Amino acid sequence: MRRARTALAAVLAGAGLIAGLSGCTGGGGGLGFGDKPRSPRDAIRILPDDGAKGIKADGRIEVKVPDGRLERVKVLRVEDAEPQEVEGRISPDGLSWKPVDGRLLLAAKYTVDAVALDGDGRRSARHTSFTTYVPEHRFIGYFKPENRSTVGTGMIVSFDFNREVTDRAAVERAIEVSSEPPVEVTGHWFGKQRLDFRPRDYWKPGTRVSVALKLRDVQASPGVYGIQQKSVGFTVGRSQVSTVDAETHTMVVRRGQEAPVSVPVSAGAPKNTTYNGKMVVTELYDVTRMNGQTVGFGGEYDIPDVPHAMRLTTSGTFLHGNYWAASGTFGSANTSHGCVGLRDVKGGSSATPAGWFFDRTLVGDVIEVINSHDRKVAPDNGLGGWNMAWNRWKAGSALR
Repeated sequence: MRRARTALAAVLAGAGLIAGLSGCTGGGGGLGFGDKPRSPRDAIRILPDDGAKGIKADGRIEVKVPDGRLERVKVLRVEDAEPQEVEGRISPDGLSWKPVDGRLLLAAKYTVDAVALDGDGRRSARHTSFTTYVPEHRFIGYFKPENRSTVGTGMIVSFDFNREVTDRAAVERAIEVSSEPPVEVTGHWFGKQRLDFRPRDYWKPGTRVSVALKLRDVQASPGVYGIQQKSVGFTVGRSQVSTVDAETHTMVVRRGQEAPVSVPVSAGAPKNTTYNGKMVVTELYDVTRMNGQTVGFGGEYDIPDVPHAMRLTTSGTFLHGNYWAASGTFGSANTSHGCVGLRDVKGGSSATPAGWFFDRTLVGDVIEVINSHDRKVAPDNGLGGWNMAWNRWKAGSALR
């Protein structure tokens, strides 16, 4: 315990400890930044377009830059629950990436992550996704978390179906979520296309969770049948729950039996406050682009290389590193558009509060925000189901 406190003290002292955050998302809407560096033009071009649906098998994936070079490109294909990396190559001149096998698989989701240096040596990043055509009269469910992954104790099993489900009881009955050691796990429907599962309380560390998909030939709605028949699973790692106090500008990190560690932060400014409530880390990016236009903030900001970014909500709330804010902000003021920020340096470093926390974080870890002048995050915004009382959660099952 003493080692954890001493290590962080050294990190904070070496990093200057206090700096400021200038933007993200929260109750006010999307993700944003105030003080920011001049944004380079969007040089990374990806096909298919972000959010494209129904792409046919002969469609192509392509990543290009007009100058500079691509540093890395990672393309994942999710046919049902288990992502598979798509093999591809960057061209000798560094200007393009193409897959080795150009044919797309149907009924799959693809994600593309690219990092590039432009002609002036500036780094930028881009993340896109698209889905391929699903044959008529079939439905599938996209699953979180990844198969065989190790996750935090707050992980919620979540299915997004590509078609509306009218017979929710039949579909829910065909998905079995069990654990060792055993606990009661119940489903809850959010609308007609999303079904989440969770226990009453956070999973215990070391729990092994199995998910059996028995959807083949299950009728979700008239004439629409499932095709998935397989078992997947994940392991629950150590417990880490962090509490962000928006009034005191601090985050207290509680990990297992270690002594709590307090880290200075900056949350949402009065006009763009941060959601209260329990949020679960769903994605981790060592570097990512944050553009206000994607979350309703117009052209207020466009930062191509935000380091150590951890997604908390679907609407765009992140906990992330900040290298551009004025010194003295962290621990003393809330200046963002709703995100929670930690002191960082350009390019990211493990020797900063943001790098220290990022290196210790798993998908499924819980971040709870208190004392913010905002409403509680919605249970279906990201994996926010822990904000719902157990009896209300169970009432959302189609089997009860």
